[in-house]
Amino acid sequence: MRIYPTLNLRQREAVACALFIAPAVIGFVLFWLLPLLVSAYLSFTDYAMAGWPRFVGLANYRTLLGDDLWWRAVRVTVIYAVSVVPLWLGSSLALALIMNQRLRGMEFFRTIYYLPAVLSGVATALLWKWLFNYRYGLINSLLKGVGIQGANWTGDEGWILPSIIFMSLCGMGWYLPIWLGGLQSIPTDLYEAAEIDGANWWARLRRVTLPLLSPVLLYNLMMNLIWALQLFTESMVLAGGGSHAVQLAGRSYLVYLYETGIGYLRMGQATAMAWLLFLATLLLTFTVFKSSPFWVYYEGERKSG
Repeated sequence: MRIYPTLNLRQREAVACALFIAPAVIGFVLFWLLPLLVSAYLSFTDYAMAGWPRFVGLANYRTLLGDDLWWRAVRVTVIYAVSVVPLWLGSSLALALIMNQRLRGMEFFRTIYYLPAVLSGVATALLWKWLFNYRYGLINSLLKGVGIQGANWTGDEGWILPSIIFMSLCGMGWYLPIWLGGLQSIPTDLYEAAEIDGANWWARLRRVTLPLLSPVLLYNLMMNLIWALQLFTESMVLAGGGSHAVQLAGRSYLVYLYETGIGYLRMGQATAMAWLLFLATLLLTFTVFKSSPFWVYYEGERKSG
């Protein structure tokens, strides 16, 4: 006599499928979904990482909307994102167009330009802090050699944000493999046909390259927006050791979030800041994605249509 019922093939496949996906589901629930729900609750509480959270409703959000330092951090992050995203996209695309040429030794230069993307962010920021040093930095030393007095890049509140933006451009090589993959997937016969029709380099770029690269551009744009809004390391390292005015002028949203939660132990307010950043990022990426049908070219959809 059998104690357990006999399972048919479909039921055995369902049990096996459940066993295989169970680790991923359990990991998602424990390490993603549950912390997300807990952080959402904490954003409505007064919590100092000691004792139990005290529910305060929307008080944290009202406090942030009336906080001048919060608005200043929002302003710094928005200026940074608006400035660096077009620079990232334009410079990395121009670099990819150059690196896509079939010249001897091009693989070496591709590696050199991609190298900063795999280095530690803190190490890179410290290197740039030395380059920006007012007295003995390499940048001011080079400028002094040609008779130009360099600025106090990280010690002047008017120069700290441009310095952070300029430093961020050294990471444009991160997008090089993505652009190169898109460029090398474009059929060469399209360029040959355009050249036969008399199209010059600019016309081929505008009529062939950019339309076929638009899906890659969409991906890079969305990723750039997300990363730009999460500015932290560059702001913390370059502006962290300066005067109070410099720290305010270079303090990003995430740095202020870190100081609020870890420095002042206002975890409820910090989680409210995190959720506002999440909602703003979600809104921006959703807007970009919804606008994509008007400017992104998908060759398969055009052919099927």
